[in-house]
Amino acid sequence: MSRPTRRQLAVLLLLTLIWGLNWPVMKLGVSGFPPLSFRAVSMLAGLPLFGLALLAMRVPLALPREHWGELLRLTVSNMLVWHVVVILAIPSLSSGRAAILGYSMPVFAALWGRWLFGDRLGWRQLAGVAAAGLGVVLLLAHEAGRLAGAPWAAAAMLLAAATWAYGTHRLRRSTIPVPLLAVSFWMTAVTTLVMSVLALAFESQRWTMPSAPGAWAIAYNAIGVFCFAQAAWFYLARTLPPVASSISVMMIPVLGTFSGALVLGETLHWQDFAAMLLIVAAIASVLARPKAG
Repeated sequence: MSRPTRRQLAVLLLLTLIWGLNWPVMKLGVSGFPPLSFRAVSMLAGLPLFGLALLAMRVPLALPREHWGELLRLTVSNMLVWHVVVILAIPSLSSGRAAILGYSMPVFAALWGRWLFGDRLGWRQLAGVAAAGLGVVLLLAHEAGRLAGAPWAAAAMLLAAATWAYGTHRLRRSTIPVPLLAVSFWMTAVTTLVMSVLALAFESQRWTMPSAPGAWAIAYNAIGVFCFAQAAWFYLARTLPPVASSISVMMIPVLGTFSGALVLGETLHWQDFAAMLLIVAAIASVLARPKAG
């Protein structure tokens, strides 16, 4: 297993910061703006910037027609389900709790690998799955026990994480013969189109001008998330082994939890701390490099 290059480590650091801090930013953005519309406007603003960056780098965007079906399947599992479900669930959850649940993704990736691709799970991986399950149960039980709890939103976040995990496996096995950045651009374009249609169909009656914090949150997502972070993740998922890419994944829920408490004043409960430790320990166990035999 090769060591990450300096460029890959720099991308990991930026990705961790942008995605980790985006959880309270998204919560702020949807507080006064319809959630699907917030996501659609962010993507509509970010996609042209992404395209211009690819043109400046002279990345060819042509995609042979015989690969359109595979692109659509990759889009659904890697982007569409995740973005729709997360943005609808986050108004009902604290940003930190949503981040913890969402970034249980590597654990689901281990399970998909075992069930669908014949990957073997050792005792560390099995212990990690059990730890993650306990952490999720703690959060679900606390949501169900609160008068204003939202167990449906917590369950939806788990669905999004499981779908993203499956998509990551499919992306690593993709044979589309075009640059990865081009694949990322077209997946983002398809997701932008679908999000825009959903926003128009279900939220057009609620459209208003975003507040100043909402406009800032849209700009952050357009530039940071959809012009950089989304492509950066696909690059790392393709070029780094799971152990290396997990460095970012493990730190994002930690950043999301504590930045939400700091920026939004969200109250942290013991279940949040316990679940965060269990999920991080589970990810470390599931993605731990096996000892040489």
